[in-house]
Amino acid sequence: MAKKKSSFQCGACGYETPRWMGKCPSCGAWNTLEEILSQPEEAAAKPYKRQGGTGDQARPLREIETGSQVYTPSGMPELDRVLGGGIVEGALILVGGDPGIGKSTLLLQVGSHLAAEGKRVLYVSGEESARQIKLRAHRLNAAGSDMIVLTENAMDAVEDKLKEIQPDFCVIDSIQTMYRPEMGSAPGSVSQVRESASIFMRHAKTTGCAIFLVGHVTKEGSLAGPRVLEHMVDVVLYFEGDHQHEYRLLRAVKNRFGSVNELGIFEMTGSGMRAVKNASETLLSQRAKGASGSCVFCGLEGSRPMLVDIQALVTQSFMAVPRRTVDGFDTSRVMLLLAVMEKRARLKMYNRDAYINVAGGMNLNEPAADLAFCMAVASSYVDRPVPADWAVMGEVGLAGEVRGISQLERRVQECQRLGFTHILCPRDSARHLKGGAEGVSLHGVDTVAQAMAVLDLLPTS
Repeated sequence: MAKKKSSFQCGACGYETPRWMGKCPSCGAWNTLEEILSQPEEAAAKPYKRQGGTGDQARPLREIETGSQVYTPSGMPELDRVLGGGIVEGALILVGGDPGIGKSTLLLQVGSHLAAEGKRVLYVSGEESARQIKLRAHRLNAAGSDMIVLTENAMDAVEDKLKEIQPDFCVIDSIQTMYRPEMGSAPGSVSQVRESASIFMRHAKTTGCAIFLVGHVTKEGSLAGPRVLEHMVDVVLYFEGDHQHEYRLLRAVKNRFGSVNELGIFEMTGSGMRAVKNASETLLSQRAKGASGSCVFCGLEGSRPMLVDIQALVTQSFMAVPRRTVDGFDTSRVMLLLAVMEKRARLKMYNRDAYINVAGGMNLNEPAADLAFCMAVASSYVDRPVPADWAVMGEVGLAGEVRGISQLERRVQECQRLGFTHILCPRDSARHLKGGAEGVSLHGVDTVAQAMAVLDLLPTS
């Protein structure tokens, strides 16, 4: 019997080589080459034939009718916010996240809601049995739903059921478990994932069925499988959050139907995922008032203003190199701002350990959080608290100057709604604020030292 030939294929980019290598020459990823056996002679005699395209004709752009974009509510306002208003007809949506983060739970809730609204929903699971899905539905109070459940991972059978049932919405859990029996590679390989996604994409575009694809993630947090998968779909969503925290964050990294800057917040409960409507109040509900090292900042996640608590702990260091521990903030940005505080505000940070945390598991990326971070560090350094009714925002430059920020009016309105009466902000932004701020005192500053003086955080020596 002849020995089967094999090759090695990169799981990240699809590069093929006849021998194994630790590093992929194409994309530079390590330990991603997997062995693929050649197809047996029976399969080679009957090669798999890919189906034809959509059959659409080429037309001038002016003759194409657009119509109105119809958004179907998913039953989860936070999910609709991230999607751009709801589920679009014929959309191919990829949902990624760590195992156990709540992807299947959220989509099962969405499917049950859509089925209750009279939509035909098909839930395809390649990982769980029908009994397991029913048990989870009992926990979510959705056991009486008319949603159709199919436990299958062979693409031939799934494709036949899609044509037979003609659902309005479909959930595939997960795309890495789907495979073509005619193809020699294993489920989850580059060729299998690419082929399965192309079939779902063709079905979504030709029939108008909106399809959710659940995707696994790697240790680095990126979607497992070929990167081409993210280019094929219309929307890429990521579930973020720690299993030890009750909140889950849903972000869009790609959205052909809306903004990618929106953020959805969910709370994991015993009865499933619950949307958090008032995020600012929730994130500040357990804030320690009267404690040093705490400063409230109003950030923008897309169109939503959110108040978060930035915490800093500065202590005497007994090591040759002071410790810097950061959670929820860019580490390089923290090092830069600590250097600015030492040079421009006379804080002796060379012999101090600094621990930085953004409460609630949030990740702050916008420069407007610089001033609040600096005030939290100064508050912990001098051991004097920032007043509880003050909110701080502004970008800090290397010269210690406080630069202007965008959409100050929306930030001020959110602070006012939650009872903050004093706002420390850049002087230039406060000067150009339209309509003023009724009931709120704006304190404009030009430098970090001025901000520390306003809050009485200047060191005595």
